Amino acid sequence: MRIIAGSKRRLHLKTLDGREIRPTTDRIKETLFNILQDEIYGCYFLDLFAGSGQIGLEAVSRGARYAVFAENNKRAADCIRQNIASTKSEQECLLLQKDVLSALRCMEGKYQFDIVFMDPPYGSLLEQDVLFYLKDSSLLKENSIVIAEAALKTDFSYLAEYGYTIVKEKRYKTNMHIFLTLERKEQAYEQGDISGKF
Repeated sequence: MRIIAGSKRRLHLKTLDGREIRPTTDRIKETLFNILQDEIYGCYFLDLFAGSGQIGLEAVSRGARYAVFAENNKRAADCIRQNIASTKSEQECLLLQKDVLSALRCMEGKYQFDIVFMDPPYGSLLEQDVLFYLKDSSLLKENSIVIAEAALKTDFSYLAEYGYTIVKEKRYKTNMHIFLTLERKEQAYEQGDISGKF
């Protein structure tokens, strides 16, 4: 597994063996970032259920200002730490070793994200829990993009009820990326350096 573009291109990343982690393939990752290419530079990026951290680190390599990773699994969190260190990304990255909803709660009122990416275990319904939380959260801006990676059969019929609009859907052989925006009023917020606040 490697970073495929940007300032850290071709740097290799560690991952975990077994079924604990389901890495996004290079082909799907490249498709994802081709879609996001105009949104990445200078953004604040949130990587939920981060696994090895490869999505957030790819964003940093492509010019994201800062990436936060939420991962509760100890072995996976250790893997993220190693990948942040090996890519020399410590100044642009923060790891929260917490379950995702606890991580979201602890960030409230501190700053906002331009892009939120999540890749929860398929069939867990955790994406619905996250989207329900985010709809009333201060973590999103008016124009934030929320992306969920999910199995093709995942039910997203509740999205309109929660206030989300599907702006794009990219389907692959066994999974998909769904791109969402949430209509809300912009909240007053001054983005600053977030390192060391947690």
